[in-house]
Amino acid sequence: MSKVPSLSYTKVIFALERDGWIVVRQRGSHIRLKKITPDEVLKLTFPAHRPIKRTTLAKILKQARIDIEQFLELL
Repeated sequence: MSKVPSLSYTKVIFALERDGWIVVRQRGSHIRLKKITPDEVLKLTFPAHRPIKRTTLAKILKQARIDIEQFLELL
């Protein structure tokens, strides 16, 4: 299993947009994204930090329902 990298928030947004997520808004240092699936609407909020800590990124990916291998392919 691959380790979760520590990345800038811009790279994380780029990868999530390639997976179908849309940036809805940014308020202060937090960014809100959403993804519409046939079954539901998924929403994410995460900090605009450079870098985003590995533990925070792991939680973001869990909420986004993306495994680390799939995320690394999106980068």
